[in-house]
Amino acid sequence: MGTITFLLVLSFLVFFHELGHFLAARYFGVKVHVFSIGFGKRLFAKEWMGTTWQFALIPLGGYVQMKGQDDKNPSLKEDGDDSYNTKKPWQRIIILFAGPFANFILAAILYFCIAMMGATTLATQVGKVQENSPAFHAGILPNDEIIKINDTDIKAWDEIGKTIIDSDGALKFFIKRDGEIIAKTINPLVSDSENMFKEKIKKRMIGISPSGKTIKLDLSIGESLVFAYEKTVLASTMIFQGVQKLIQGAIPSSEVGGVISIGKVISDASESSIIALFAITALISVNLGVLNLLPIPALDGGHIMFNLYEMITRRKPSDQVFMFLTIMGWVILGSLMLLGIYNDINRIFLNN
Repeated sequence: MGTITFLLVLSFLVFFHELGHFLAARYFGVKVHVFSIGFGKRLFAKEWMGTTWQFALIPLGGYVQMKGQDDKNPSLKEDGDDSYNTKKPWQRIIILFAGPFANFILAAILYFCIAMMGATTLATQVGKVQENSPAFHAGILPNDEIIKINDTDIKAWDEIGKTIIDSDGALKFFIKRDGEIIAKTINPLVSDSENMFKEKIKKRMIGISPSGKTIKLDLSIGESLVFAYEKTVLASTMIFQGVQKLIQGAIPSSEVGGVISIGKVISDASESSIIALFAITALISVNLGVLNLLPIPALDGGHIMFNLYEMITRRKPSDQVFMFLTIMGWVILGSLMLLGIYNDINRIFLNN
């Protein structure tokens, strides 16, 4: 069942991505020969609206084959108003960007659905208080519920850290204990910590951790839209930073995952709950959008880069350079895929 869910989710994500390209291409009058979910041998095909819609044997991706554009033949040129390569560079850039953009839109839709179904978050209840910390000296106790910091109402645990980091000087904490509201003045200390990439950082802290209790967020439609936007931006930022840290070497290459890891994560989420499945699908959708925008030839970002070059210099890259860079792009992508699979297999053996 997990494998079927993985294939369905992946096909759904690929469909949305390619639909973005398709709609933008048709908007600018570009003929689309093939809309394919998967690569390789055709399993099913239907002609509709002048396009062949098909499912192919290898379901790990997909493509939209437009007139005048073919990744298997990068130097392809076809004449006519309905050809991709006769469109202006800015029009081609929109067509290329529409795929990743569709992934961001899909993620936002999924996060909105999560918000409407009842997103959960960590409650503001204190779990542990670090000894000799600012919170310890101020008299904060386990099970205290933080409801307000200065003039800011606190509804979720992550708001506590954000408020502390974004402020200066001493803070007035309003806590609920045994039904009573108590005010405590706490002066956070700048201490050693780690970010999500396990890098050493300095930040203002008071020395508390959450109890682990969760609450369901009761959000209106407007608040759900804000929730969806913020979650999509946060996920995009996190993945962009992750790629940057990987290139810089801050994250080891052993952390790169492949299709096996993705399949396991989707399978585990599907067994947990529909909200968990929506959440991981949204995150993978953002991941696809971000990765496709990387300036690697053969990806959307690489093609956007070529078109930006044409806009700036008023001339296209030579066929030889274009072909060479595209082949190099495929080599890079192939290497990353093999690295991900290698790491996945290593993790399987290590866990056993």
